[in-house]
Amino acid sequence: MIHYTHYESSLGRLLMQSDGQVLTGLHFHDEKHAPRLAADWLPDPDLPIFGRTRVQLDEYFAGTRRAFDVPIRPMGTEFQRRVWEVLLRIPYGVTTTYGAMARDLGQPTAMRAVGAANGRNPISIIVPCHRAIGADGTLTGYAGGLHRKRALLELESTTMPLFGKTAAGTPRRTPATDARK
Repeated sequence: MIHYTHYESSLGRLLMQSDGQVLTGLHFHDEKHAPRLAADWLPDPDLPIFGRTRVQLDEYFAGTRRAFDVPIRPMGTEFQRRVWEVLLRIPYGVTTTYGAMARDLGQPTAMRAVGAANGRNPISIIVPCHRAIGADGTLTGYAGGLHRKRALLELESTTMPLFGKTAAGTPRRTPATDARK
């Protein structure tokens, strides 16, 4: 049984999904791979996991939460789950590249596959695929739209120095630093 509800964020409406115990999906309604509601899904806005997720998302968007601790279970292939685990290790306010992620997985030539797995991330924001950027520091691919990726990175940069380091150890670039060029 899939339980669902909605969350209204400053970046648009999100669809939350759960198996009744853990969060299994968090999708912007208009994102590329967002699921469609099915007749057998149960609207359940009062499910405890949804309440906990709402509180943490509210704190994140207010700039007071840097890490999520809601229980999640993203569904995907073994490779996708490995990529999402790498994403979960990227700290708040830090970016990395698809190439660095591929190297972390021990598959240095799998940059495109890593990018594709990022695009299929079923739990936006909490599994921070917005923190993965192109090798040249540009914003590339985000199922929720590049405008949202930019906004999420800008949100995180307001509480972090603009010239930090990426997870790969290269100078951190944000939309704000890109605009200075």
